Amino acid sequence: MPPEPLPDAAPPPLPRRDRIAVLAALAGVSALAWVYLVIAAGQMARMPEMDPAAMAGIRPWAASDFGLMFGMWAVMMVGMMLPSAAPTTLVYAAVARKAARQGTPVAPTAAFVAGYVAIWTLFSVWATLAQWALDRAALLSSMTMTASPKLGAAFLVAAGIYQLTPYKDVCLTHCRAPAHFIAEHWRPGALGAFRLGLVHGAWCLGCCWLLMGLLFFGGVMNLVWIAAITLFVLLEKVLPLGHSGGRLAGGAMILAGAAALAGLR
Repeated sequence: MPPEPLPDAAPPPLPRRDRIAVLAALAGVSALAWVYLVIAAGQMARMPEMDPAAMAGIRPWAASDFGLMFGMWAVMMVGMMLPSAAPTTLVYAAVARKAARQGTPVAPTAAFVAGYVAIWTLFSVWATLAQWALDRAALLSSMTMTASPKLGAAFLVAAGIYQLTPYKDVCLTHCRAPAHFIAEHWRPGALGAFRLGLVHGAWCLGCCWLLMGLLFFGGVMNLVWIAAITLFVLLEKVLPLGHSGGRLAGGAMILAGAAALAGLR
């Protein structure tokens, strides 16, 4: 079998039908994740009436609690982050289609997406541990928001500062240049496609991990807050002025957090 080709820096765009199919698949998976989140948020809203001790952090977490929270975080990350992976996924699909027409098919697009999702699943372990630690320290409210206003303001300032760092710039640049990213990190085979998804997910994680921390500021199961962060992440990656817009948003976060801290003194 001939080796898989190295992709062009600018592969031809997908035909409309294929583009719609890829976007529909991503949207369908994201929509299922959001359906789960809506149901989970409704159940959590009723939990203070059913089990106030558990929601207040009095009852220690059991293994089943950790598993349920991990599952919630993993599904949430799929719903929030998969839409922002659409541009790179479309480029990978275009490379795969071109290779198939040339008689040298590459790994399916699903292998690339699986690698991307795997990174955010690993992040979900860390997020669950962070929630557990905050809960143990009695720093979360019954609505999974920071119970300490100072801690919430500190989350805002930290996220804003990170928006202005060189590392954020590097990560965002990789996320905003999908064709260049795929050409630079291409590896053959299904394992290579999965690894490509892992690398893309790692850059995306580097770009957004502190923004995910803001979920503890606005509420881990606050659907409006989740949607706002999802939209911000997507626009920062796809809009022509997304890079500068992200920096402006970072400045606004710093000012809002600093103002909150000043008001609490």
